[in-house]
Amino acid sequence: MEPEPRILLVVGFSPRLIALILLVQLRGACQILWLYWVPTTDPRPLGALPLVVPGCGRCRACAVRRGGRGKMAELGKKYCVYCLAEVSSLRFRCTECADIELCPDCFSAGAEIGPHRRWHGYQLVDGGRFTLWGAEAEGGWSSREEQLLLDAIEQFGFGNWEDMAAHVGASRTPQEVMEHYVSMYIHGNLGKACIPDTIPNRVTDHTCPSGGPLSPSLTTPLPPLDISVAEQQQLGYMPLRDDYEIEYDQDAETLISGLSVNYDDDDVEIELKRAHVDMYVRKLKERQRRKNIARDYNLVPAFLGKDKKDKEKAPKRKITKEEKELRLKLRPLYQFMSCKEFEDFFENMHKERILRAKIRELQRYRRNGITKMEESAEYEAARHKREKRKENKNIASSKRGKEDGKDGEFAAIENLPGFELLSDREKVLCSSLNLSPARYVTVKTIIIKDHLQKRQGIPSKSRLPSYLDKVLKKRILNFLTESGWISRDAS
Repeated sequence: MEPEPRILLVVGFSPRLIALILLVQLRGACQILWLYWVPTTDPRPLGALPLVVPGCGRCRACAVRRGGRGKMAELGKKYCVYCLAEVSSLRFRCTECADIELCPDCFSAGAEIGPHRRWHGYQLVDGGRFTLWGAEAEGGWSSREEQLLLDAIEQFGFGNWEDMAAHVGASRTPQEVMEHYVSMYIHGNLGKACIPDTIPNRVTDHTCPSGGPLSPSLTTPLPPLDISVAEQQQLGYMPLRDDYEIEYDQDAETLISGLSVNYDDDDVEIELKRAHVDMYVRKLKERQRRKNIARDYNLVPAFLGKDKKDKEKAPKRKITKEEKELRLKLRPLYQFMSCKEFEDFFENMHKERILRAKIRELQRYRRNGITKMEESAEYEAARHKREKRKENKNIASSKRGKEDGKDGEFAAIENLPGFELLSDREKVLCSSLNLSPARYVTVKTIIIKDHLQKRQGIPSKSRLPSYLDKVLKKRILNFLTESGWISRDAS
């Protein structure tokens, strides 16, 4: 007669229990001893614990159990060794203990049975038939389909629903794939937990005009120069490439012409090659900067002689000699300022000179007690009267000189036309300069006219006669300034 198997219910754990288990195993008649260990933290009462466990399979009790409850041993079904729940769809298998498979509930509660401990390694055994979102989820997607969907979205990208549906399986259409992914992974709880409400902009704009590797200053070509074919050949200019046969730093390309990336390069070699590339990029920036300066200041048309025609067409104010000298001194600053900024700079300087002259004139009025512009006309009339009195004094002195035997002082010019239009001081000036009265009157008229136009802000276009050299011009300007015809700034 074959003995019945023994079923031992173990509550808690202690060294005495180990000795008891070994004693029962040695004296037991059943070939395999089944122990059911209940942890002391199990909230269920002892009466509610399942005490029916699989037997050894070879004793009579196991045969009776197999006959009475044959559905438990059906092929293809798996059961939790702790709570005997069916785990055919999803179970956790211990990688250190043999034949230990737990259901998700027992695994999450940290169930321990026999030699199995909760810290042992485990393997997820999936039949691919359970659902991640529960039975109430729309479409009944299995875990295997969910895994294929995630692989497809990573492989084909968002929006390629036809390729993703083919990857998931023939049972899913592209519309179903799109709706399931959008509803569960974007608008569902997973999307709400992972996708923030406001996504920060972490995109770096490498096309900014700050001189980056892809800056428009390096990648966008300038429009070609408007020059003839003969002039292009003269300059060595290639309009389609906007390049010259001889560029600035012609040997710059030698820095990178021999570079190559090898799989066995160490960190020092890689950094050295990067440094070569950075040096080449800096040389390209300098080359492009020089082209931009030449294009902005029209240096190529100036070299070809075309800028003279443009200057004749565009009427501008007359540039004085002092301003030309100042432009030559400030020429190194062209590289830091655009052409428009440079022209505005000199225009502002010209306005400043005009304002300073006007301020000095107003200060002169204030020193003479004039506080209104209406009073300035009277002041100017009085000033001219004073100048007349000075001239009369000079005339009287000249008459006294004639009486002293100097009657032949103006003998050289007194018979020339225009002599009667001159004052006594002007006659002395023309006689000392050996200048005819008619020429003097012409020069005087041109200088006073230019002075009045400058005071009104109108650019003067008149030119002095060719017979007037620098010495004569300076003497006449000093005379007109002392006489009060023009201001000292104009001279």
